[in-house]
Amino acid sequence: MTKILTGGVGRTEVADTVSTLALDGLEITVSNDMDAARRLRAGRADYYLGTCHTGAGASLGVLVGLLGQPLCHTFGRSVPTEDQVTALLADGKKVFGFALDQIDVVAPVMARAIAARG
Repeated sequence: MTKILTGGVGRTEVADTVSTLALDGLEITVSNDMDAARRLRAGRADYYLGTCHTGAGASLGVLVGLLGQPLCHTFGRSVPTEDQVTALLADGKKVFGFALDQIDVVAPVMARAIAARG
């Protein structure tokens, strides 16, 4: 089971959006940045999806500071393709930030790519 944590301003909306997809093998949990950093470090979670108004600041600030930039990626206000997300996952990225007003588009792309990865 792949464990995804959500955080930031739209953490509940991200969790709801991913849950409605009903993808096999995903467990989604509403969290916060500090708890997520601890759980990711300890191996008790696999990915973090964070949201803020720009997708580039508060969505990832604490996680970049605690886990390091190499594990983190921000989409900011852009909408990634599933291929782009797949490449980032293959590169070892585990923490992603995106804009609050794009949850309905970005969260499903992220969830499908993560589910396909198993």
